[in-house]
Amino acid sequence: MTENSTIKAQMRQLIQILAKHNHAYYVMDQPSIEDSEYDQLFHQLKALEQQYPEYVQADTPTSKVGGKALTKFASVTHAVPMLSLGNVFNQEELFAFARRIEERLPNQKIQYDVELKFDGLAISLWYENGVLVRGVTRGDGETGEDITHNVKTIRNLPKVLSSAQAQVPTLLEVRGEVLIPKAGFEKLNAENEAKGEKTFANPRNAAAGSLRQLDPNVAASRPLAFYAYGIAQCEPPHGQTTMYASLEWLTQFGFTIGESHFICDTIQDVQKAYEKINAERADLSVEIDGLVIKVDDLKQQRQLGFLSREPRWATAYKFPAVAALTTVENIDWQVGRTGTLTPVARLNPVAVGGVTVSNVTLHNIGEIHRLDVRIGDTVSVYRSGDVIPKVEKVWPEFRPDEAVEVHLPEQCPVCDSPVVMPEGEALARCSGGLYCAAQRIEAIRHFVSRKAMDIEGLGDRWVECLLHLDLLKNVADIYCLHEHREQLLSIDKMGEKSVQNLFDAIENSKKTTLASFIYALGIRGVGETTARMLANTFQTFEALQNADIEALKKTPDVGDITAEWIVDFFQAPHNLEVVKRLLEAGIHWDAPVAPTRQPLNGESWVVTGTLSSMGRDEATQLLQALGARVSGSVSSKTKCVVAGEKAGSKLDKAEKLGIPVLNEEQFIALMKEHGQIED
Repeated sequence: MTENSTIKAQMRQLIQILAKHNHAYYVMDQPSIEDSEYDQLFHQLKALEQQYPEYVQADTPTSKVGGKALTKFASVTHAVPMLSLGNVFNQEELFAFARRIEERLPNQKIQYDVELKFDGLAISLWYENGVLVRGVTRGDGETGEDITHNVKTIRNLPKVLSSAQAQVPTLLEVRGEVLIPKAGFEKLNAENEAKGEKTFANPRNAAAGSLRQLDPNVAASRPLAFYAYGIAQCEPPHGQTTMYASLEWLTQFGFTIGESHFICDTIQDVQKAYEKINAERADLSVEIDGLVIKVDDLKQQRQLGFLSREPRWATAYKFPAVAALTTVENIDWQVGRTGTLTPVARLNPVAVGGVTVSNVTLHNIGEIHRLDVRIGDTVSVYRSGDVIPKVEKVWPEFRPDEAVEVHLPEQCPVCDSPVVMPEGEALARCSGGLYCAAQRIEAIRHFVSRKAMDIEGLGDRWVECLLHLDLLKNVADIYCLHEHREQLLSIDKMGEKSVQNLFDAIENSKKTTLASFIYALGIRGVGETTARMLANTFQTFEALQNADIEALKKTPDVGDITAEWIVDFFQAPHNLEVVKRLLEAGIHWDAPVAPTRQPLNGESWVVTGTLSSMGRDEATQLLQALGARVSGSVSSKTKCVVAGEKAGSKLDKAEKLGIPVLNEEQFIALMKEHGQIED
C-alpha cells in the first residue's frame, strides 16, 4: 500500500468512526464514548486534513455539525445555521486562539465574554410578537427537529415575552441549552429507582431523551431547564453592542443565563477565570464541561466571521479530559513485596485529568485477557478527579499488524524463580519468597517477627540500615551478621551494646520449634495454625519438604490451593538454597515426640469477645495444645465457641446454628481438667 492510499485509509477509518459516534450522540442521545475521546479522534482527522488537503473527503465531519434529524419529528431548516464551536484544551492553545484574533483585529481593544459551557442539548427558540411559536434542535446545523410541543413544557422558559424595561421584538430567535440541573437529576433518578424504572447515566442523556419524546407529558414530568447563550435574529434590532449586554438584555424578558458570566479584559484574565471555575465547578447547580470564550464586541464578531463549521470569534475551553487515547508502547511485570506479579502498561505519554500519564497498571493477566490489550494497541485511558488512571477500552480498529499478544511470564523478572498461579486464582506470584529481592523487606519482617523466629531488636530501622549496607540479600544473611561487627558499629547511634544485643538475639533464635520455623518461611497460605498442623502431621522438616499434594491435603487446614503453594515453595531452587543456609547456620528444634491422640484433636473452635483472665492469643494456644484448630469465623463445622464479654455477631451466629458455647469460667474449668491450667 502506497503512502497516499494509507493516508486516505486513515481518513476514511476516522470518518466512519466519528460518524458512528455522532449518530449515537446527536441522534440517539446515547453517547458511546467520552467527549474527550471524540475530540481526540476529531482532531486526528483535522490534523490529517490540514497536512493533506488534497485528500479531504466529501463526507468529512470537520465541515459538518451534529447528526441528521430523526424522521419522527418534522424537519425545520435553520434560517441562520447553528454552528458548533472549536475547542482548546490548555493555556497554550487558548493564547494561540487570542493571537489569531489579534492578527485579524490589529490595534483594536479586545475584551472576552466568558460563559459556562453547558453539557446539554442545544436548541433554537422562535418568538413572533412575543409568543413562543417554535422550538428546534441543532440537528446537523442546517436542519433540526421541531420539538415545540416538548419545549413548551420547560418550566423556566418564558412562553410569552414581556418586559417593563425593553420593547418586545416582533421576531426573536434565542439559542441556548436545555439540561437538567444536578438537584433535579438526582431526584429524577431516585424516583425512577423507587418505581423500578430505568435510571439515567447522566443529566445530558436525561434532558435530550426528554425532549425527543412524542408525548409531551413525559417532558413535562422531567425537571428540564433552558439556559440562553445567544441571539440569532432580532427584529427590530435589540440595539446591544456586546455579547455580555445582549445576554443581560434577554434576562429582562425572563430568560435564564449561566450562573457565572463575566467580562475579561485580557486573555490572561480568561485563564484565571478558567482556573477559578474549574476549582468551583462541583458547587455549580449544573453540569459543565468547560467555558465558552467569545469576543465580546458584536461588531468585532462580524469582522472576524466564520469558518465552515465554527465561528472564528468563539471557542470552547474544555476542562481536563476524563479520557484520552494513546498507544501501549510496552507491558512490564512488576513484583510486589508479597510476590504478586502486576502488569504495567508503558504508554505514549498523554494528558488525562490534568496530569501526564505514561504508566497504567493492568492489575493481572485476567484483566489483560478481558481487555484483549496488546503491545502496540490504541487504548482509552480514564482518570476522573484524583482517581488512579486506568485502561478502560481497547480500539481494535486501530490495531497494527505487528501488535504483540501478552503472556504471563514463566520466571520472575526479578529473581528468575518460577511464577505460579493456582487454578481459580486471579493473581500470579513469584515462588522465590525467601530469595526474591522484590520481596526481601516483607520476608525479613515476617521471619524475625515474634511468632516466627522471634529475633528481638531487629526492627525496621535495623533492617533498613542493613539493606542499605547490602548486608541482607535474604533471611539467611541474618545469621552471618556477626562477620560484619566493625561495619555495624559504624552505623549512627548503633553502639557496642546495641550490636551485641542484636547478635545475642540472633543466636538465641536458633533454638526454636519446627512449627515456628515453618511459619517463619512465609509460605503463602501457611499461617501460625497451619504451620503447627504441618509440624504435628509430618514431625520432621525433611518429611514436609518432600511431601506431595495428596499427603499435604491430609493435614487439617490444608486444602488444594494451600497444598499447591507449599509444593511450589519447595520446588523453587532459590528457596531450597536459602533453607539449606538457615539450617547450616545452626537453626534447630527438639526431636519429635511420638504423637498421642489429643482430647480436642481436629476439632474447630472459635474464641470471641474479651476474656478477663487471659488474652485471646493465650486462649488459642491452650486450645491448640489440646489438638484443636482455632478459626476466626463460626460455621456449621465449628465444634464449640468460647465467648467472653461483648462477644457480638459470632456468638449470635453460634446460638442460631445451635453450636455449644462456653463462657470464660467454663473454658478455664475445661483447661484445668486437661492439665493446661494449674488449680
